[in-house]
Amino acid sequence: MASRTKGKATMEVGGDGVAVITLINPPVNSLSFDVLENLKSNYEEALTRNDVQAIVITGAKGRFSGGFDISGFGEIQKGTRKAPKPGYISIDIITDLLEAARKPSVAAIDGLALGGGLELAMACHARISAPGAQLGLPELQLGVIPGFGGTQRLPRLVGLTKALEMILTSKPVKAEEGHSLGLVDAVVPPAELLNAARRWALDIAERRKPWVSSVLKTDKLPPLGEAREILKFAKDQTRKQAPNLKHPLMCLEAVEMGIVSGSRAGLELEAQISPQVVKLDTTKSLIHVFFSQRGTTKVPGVTDRGLVPRKIKKVAIIGGGLMGSGIATALILSNYPVILKEVNEKFLEAGIGRVKANLQSRVKKGRMSKEKFEQTMSLLKGSLDYESFRDVDMVIEAVIEKISLKQQIFADLEKYCPQHCILASNTSTIDLNRIGERTKSQDRIIGAHFFSPAHVMPLLEIVRTNHTSAQVIVDLLDVGKKIKKTPVVVGNCTGFAVNRMFFPYTQAAMFLVERGTDPYLIDKAVSKFGMPMGPFRLCDLVGFGVAIATATQFIENFPERTNKSMIIPLMQEDKRAGEATRKGFYLYDEKRKAKPDPEIKKYIEKARSVSGVNLDPKLEKLSEKEIIEMTFFPVVNEACRVFAEGIAVKAADLDIAGIFGMGFPPYRGGIMFWADSIGSKYIYSKLDEWSKAYGGFFKPCDFLAERGSKGAPLSAPLEQARSRL
Repeated sequence: MASRTKGKATMEVGGDGVAVITLINPPVNSLSFDVLENLKSNYEEALTRNDVQAIVITGAKGRFSGGFDISGFGEIQKGTRKAPKPGYISIDIITDLLEAARKPSVAAIDGLALGGGLELAMACHARISAPGAQLGLPELQLGVIPGFGGTQRLPRLVGLTKALEMILTSKPVKAEEGHSLGLVDAVVPPAELLNAARRWALDIAERRKPWVSSVLKTDKLPPLGEAREILKFAKDQTRKQAPNLKHPLMCLEAVEMGIVSGSRAGLELEAQISPQVVKLDTTKSLIHVFFSQRGTTKVPGVTDRGLVPRKIKKVAIIGGGLMGSGIATALILSNYPVILKEVNEKFLEAGIGRVKANLQSRVKKGRMSKEKFEQTMSLLKGSLDYESFRDVDMVIEAVIEKISLKQQIFADLEKYCPQHCILASNTSTIDLNRIGERTKSQDRIIGAHFFSPAHVMPLLEIVRTNHTSAQVIVDLLDVGKKIKKTPVVVGNCTGFAVNRMFFPYTQAAMFLVERGTDPYLIDKAVSKFGMPMGPFRLCDLVGFGVAIATATQFIENFPERTNKSMIIPLMQEDKRAGEATRKGFYLYDEKRKAKPDPEIKKYIEKARSVSGVNLDPKLEKLSEKEIIEMTFFPVVNEACRVFAEGIAVKAADLDIAGIFGMGFPPYRGGIMFWADSIGSKYIYSKLDEWSKAYGGFFKPCDFLAERGSKGAPLSAPLEQARSRL
């Protein structure tokens, strides 16, 4: 079955004897199969034409290429396109046609050359770049490996250690650094790029400049013994940091083969491994995440109406605590002028101090210059009243979770802010309708829920009520993009999407502990599964005050399915509050290193007697698999409710929300994707079994019961979308 054409490559031959091949596939000139086939036929033509002495490859509209078009993998998986034979692109086209050609080629790089884009450029005989262009191999992040020869050429151009760093971290370098590394031969202004590349190509053809085949270079490779040591260290680190992932190690095998047995053998192994990697479950998950993340900004009935985001010139933030100062940091880092309002001088000074400390840590790490620090800080102004709010375009309220205080603030904002000003709240659990009930401006009230620390965590939950206007949502989506967040639009309910989906996570862990499961075994199993930390370490980190405030919201709103545990309140009575007091479920030294505390047993026993709960021999001896199921299946259950109620438009939005808001492992694809990989039938049967044994906390919701009884996927769209949006 033929698929529609995606992109092309065109060729123009100049009077100087240079053929310029341009990659065209907006927005980033990704290398689809169609572009690659065009490139091949253009190249073959250029090689046979007598009026062509040299070739320049470039990308249309200021971008070289963002890499292989990974929707091509989807086409192969669905059977709409036949998979090319291993090595067809990396060996037949890129190595044997381009690199081994009798005519030299130069890559003219502007904007970006990432993944397959950089691999194509590295096969050219020289690379000329415009300043600031990004060069990198981010494939591992997507679950694949560099499959167009990158495992062989990058170590030969920049040295083994730097190549491994770039490949394993997926981090690009700028053209200037690329030049000092030997990845780029010259950096020239954008206006001169094409002419400089043409001259360079002719100079190679006339032997005035060296004709270099990257794949044959060996001068930057360390001696074999040293190379093996470096690779062994890289493999050990990879096993330690990504124990659940196979593809980084498979990638290292290809690198090693090239160093030990020569680049041809390396290319052949890379070509053999690439199609195997695409079939891995972790790869399918990471590719799902890649597309889902790009899909969060498409909101039916909102982003398809042709609305243009309004320009937000100035933002005010109310509250300079941990959240308010983090949000202010995120905004000024993206050049938004910010007013930070506090109730008194002392609090205001502390808030501005927090923002300063956030930026200073960037300076310390070498990620920001002193001048840039001063310039960024100058965008922040402090205020103790609303007078300076008369010309702001958006206000974000970030005070404590106290409903009467928030209602008063919103009533005041209506008086002082201009008519068009967006009124946003960073509440994490309180219903927005209640926050705005004393105002007449409900169409411009919206939730802008950041996650702590707000200048670091990538998710922005955009919460809309039944009254929020589409224009306000479009505006906030644009701000989210500009401050480099992944925005997810959700409906209004207690806990919104992330906190609501994950409230049963900590409660399930408490439930197990009261009945005999070791809390440290739960944390260990959950960390091994891929979460950044287990539920008890997380409680310590956020602090017991926050943990109780959040739990209370859910106990009040969903009494029939919450598990009330006395463990934390009893620990609080003894002045334990988590990491801040150096005592929580763990003990903390001055470097905040956590170690288990044998005293925890007494609090668990006391909680058990207060709640009248008995030890359960089955739960005392749970395997890691059972711990994961009993902790995460209740999360799946709640995610199904959120989806069925239309709080999220699509299941993939919940996947992204869980990954970026709670640290759910991306290589498992997100909570709904992971649940579907296990099967709705199995999840339903386990929850049903536990609810009969232990009560309502585990009871499967109607949506899960219905889909589970048929074995239907949980993430399939709803027949009738009763969206809260």
